[in-house]
Amino acid sequence: MGILTLLHQITHAIRYNPKELVQKSQEAKEQAYCPYSKFRVGAAVLTSDGTVFTGCNVENASYPLGLCAERTAISKAVSEGYISFKAIAIASDLEDRFISPCGACRQFMREFGSQWDVYMSKSDGSYKLMTVEELLPSSFGPDDLRKGKNPVGNSKL
Repeated sequence: MGILTLLHQITHAIRYNPKELVQKSQEAKEQAYCPYSKFRVGAAVLTSDGTVFTGCNVENASYPLGLCAERTAISKAVSEGYISFKAIAIASDLEDRFISPCGACRQFMREFGSQWDVYMSKSDGSYKLMTVEELLPSSFGPDDLRKGKNPVGNSKL
């Protein structure tokens, strides 16, 4: 067995249960700080090695400074050294439709790839699956900056 075959098997061996990821996002929602909108959101992001990071929305009296749950969860993961993701689940108190990430969160997720899963849920735990690519087609991402010289000089690109 070649090393590439072994790596492929290991990568695909890390399975996850979407319902468990949605449940973790629902639990994260309970921590939401939303005294202005009263709109609670939670997120749970799954890294490529199976680690899960959760986050909730955090509002601010200066409205534009608030943080969405998705960006909170992803930022927690990145701050711990993770930049490769398999999936994210998002939860809210919406009963009649699936919670969808805002445009800023879609672009934030796109920074880390376009082919990972996004589970948008309802309050009852049911969910709709889409990929980042489906949520943000024809997107701009890190590869677009690699095509030319990087004027910023960021070593992570």
